Amino acid sequence: MSMAKWLHIIGLGDDGFESLSPATRSVLADAEVIFGAERHHALTPSLTGERRAWPSPFDALIEELKTLRGRRVAVLATGDPLWYSVGARIGREIDPAEILYHPQLSAFQLASARMGWSLADVETLTVHGRPAEQIIPFLSPGKKLLILTKDQKTPKEISTILSNLGFGPSHLTVLAHMGGANEVRFDGSAENWSHEVPDFHTLAVDCIAEEDARPLPRFGLPDSAFVSDGTMTKQEVRVITLAKLAPRRGALLWDIGCGSGSVAIEWMRAARDARAIGIECRADRRALAVQNALALGAPGLKLIDATAPEGLANLPMPDAVFIGGGLTRAVFEAAWAALAPFGRLVANAVTLEGEAMLVALRNEFGGDLTRLSVSRAKPVGALSGWKPFMPVTQWSLTKGGCAS
Repeated sequence: MSMAKWLHIIGLGDDGFESLSPATRSVLADAEVIFGAERHHALTPSLTGERRAWPSPFDALIEELKTLRGRRVAVLATGDPLWYSVGARIGREIDPAEILYHPQLSAFQLASARMGWSLADVETLTVHGRPAEQIIPFLSPGKKLLILTKDQKTPKEISTILSNLGFGPSHLTVLAHMGGANEVRFDGSAENWSHEVPDFHTLAVDCIAEEDARPLPRFGLPDSAFVSDGTMTKQEVRVITLAKLAPRRGALLWDIGCGSGSVAIEWMRAARDARAIGIECRADRRALAVQNALALGAPGLKLIDATAPEGLANLPMPDAVFIGGGLTRAVFEAAWAALAPFGRLVANAVTLEGEAMLVALRNEFGGDLTRLSVSRAKPVGALSGWKPFMPVTQWSLTKGGCAS
């Protein structure tokens, strides 16, 4: 049985205590222990409860809160504590039945109102505590982005990314201290950004591409987008492979024998917050995967120096597995045992031996077996002709709802 709601997670506006409703003010005034960043405490100077700073690392806050169960505790956040903030993280560790959330207008809501943009039509992102390269998959002509930033250096960092990718004309707006007495706005283009801005702000980006820019699609990247040693899953096969793997938000992929990382990176670009672990024993290919991940907006790609199946032990449970090379029965069995219920497994082979293995496994475990043949038009003297790639045999199957 859950306890009464003893933990209050309270979002503040830039005007601090004045931004709160009378009921929330009363809760905060009665709190015995109040957690917050230095800025939050400065915005609520009249409170008498015991003040505590957010500990580092953040996991320590969860443990500290658990020791206070049953007391009147408040955690101060900014805006909506369930939108890129502490509320969701705390709610995963403490029963939500014990928590009462007090949301304020979020930075995204305020920024969309200041810009006159429909919030439903923009991408809401954060680079607070995360690599700025995460914005790259969302860049396309006409797209509007609202970004929670880290500090005053973030707009320059993002303007450099935009300019390097052919989005130099993009319009940037920094909206600082929205809703407070010190609210201020800065406007400029990515290619000419030079403003010095406050640390606490939200960045709005109206994406405008240069005339000769070649924006990348979110899904189905050309082979030329990757640096590789030539041994990579080609675009046409990669698109079909990703369709069978079925990326979804927050899901984890194991890419076994990931090479230059093309499948793992496309997986992460295809769905918000999608994660991937690449298992690759060659250092030169891992280096290529790191380079591709940063350039293509998947900086969270985790690479493991290992061979399968040994390197699969103790990894987090995957929602999907791709075996792009080195398929053996032992590799399949280890991956299949680890795969989450309803998870997808896809294996590709180009050799006769690999194909024979897929046929044998399919006869035992079921699933779909497909032969993929791709040819591209290439010059033949003054004319053109078809140049075929090696055919790929692909096996895909879905795990049942109960782990086997």
